Amino acid sequence: MKPLPVGEHGLLIELDSAEEVEALHAELLRRAADGALPPLHEIVPAARTVFLDGLADPRGLLAELAAWDIVPLTAGDRPTVQIPVRYDGPDLADVAALWDVTPEEVVRLHSATEFHVAFCGFAPGFGYLTGLPEPLHVPRRDTPRTKVPVGSVALAGPYTGVYPRSSPGGWQLIGTTDTVLWDPRREPAALLVPGTRVRFVPQETA
Repeated sequence: MKPLPVGEHGLLIELDSAEEVEALHAELLRRAADGALPPLHEIVPAARTVFLDGLADPRGLLAELAAWDIVPLTAGDRPTVQIPVRYDGPDLADVAALWDVTPEEVVRLHSATEFHVAFCGFAPGFGYLTGLPEPLHVPRRDTPRTKVPVGSVALAGPYTGVYPRSSPGGWQLIGTTDTVLWDPRREPAALLVPGTRVRFVPQETA
């Protein structure tokens, strides 16, 4: 764990793995809820870092971090969300070729995996989901699409993601869902938040 001051009121904590980020993020949220954390504006996890903003004394907290006992998360520590998905994406056959399996086996392998949200970004409601073993990681498309439909279920590198709105994108599209990932009228607005477990449930295509 490598903490670095950022400006006058920020602290960036670098870690070695996404699992360590999740564990530290959960510990920070727990301490904040218990009133054991100094007042701050925001806690933002990413792939290998956690950023704390709005601290009155970042260096004071920095000195405390080394003494913390941070326990790795277990599956039972996370809520679960099920997302119905039609495996009808235009890149399904390409992913099957990369995995050296049939499209039907892609569906089976993907839907049998328990994912969890490592961090969020790119667009409101977009979660970077990890869980696929390394042999099933796939590259981004050589040529990104100028418009990816809302609800597209996609793969890139170690991640699975669901596009919460239409946007450009270079991920491999394997399916679609009608699940609303971001709704400002909902509390919380994002369906997927860091730490959430996710299961994709295959649905019949129309």
